[in-house]
Amino acid sequence: MSNRLVKNSNTSVEELWKRHIKQYPEHVNSKYKHYYFCDNEKCANELAELVKNEIKKATASLLFWYDKGEEVMPEVSDINIITDWSGMAQCIIRTVKVTILSFKEVTAEMAYKEGEGDRSLEYWKNAHVNFFIRDLKNENLKFTEDLKIVFEEFEMIYK
Repeated sequence: MSNRLVKNSNTSVEELWKRHIKQYPEHVNSKYKHYYFCDNEKCANELAELVKNEIKKATASLLFWYDKGEEVMPEVSDINIITDWSGMAQCIIRTVKVTILSFKEVTAEMAYKEGEGDRSLEYWKNAHVNFFIRDLKNENLKFTEDLKIVFEEFEMIYK
């Protein structure tokens, strides 16, 4: 599911980053964002746990938000802190691959990497159609399988 920047950060983000820098001093000058996945507490907390347990290794978001300037396009080697819904830092990830494709081009392998539900393409499509419909509601846009998505693959590097 798409990521959401955390509006109310807490000290756990900075504390996790400081511990990470002690172990990986080469990242000291790296800039990072901190965010949670999804649009509700239950989902955000579940997905953060999946990332921490190295099950969730990818996320998908609508290209629309990047084109509109509401999000910054992820790049390979980006480092980010994943939080739960409340903003508590859970782990640090590094982007390893970014692919732009239409929704209908997502493969079973990609769905599996997202790690959600039973990890099937059918589950992924159902969950993401519902999420993207909600995501576009305030923009008065309708979801179609031709919409472009940004599929970001990452690795968990610190928890």
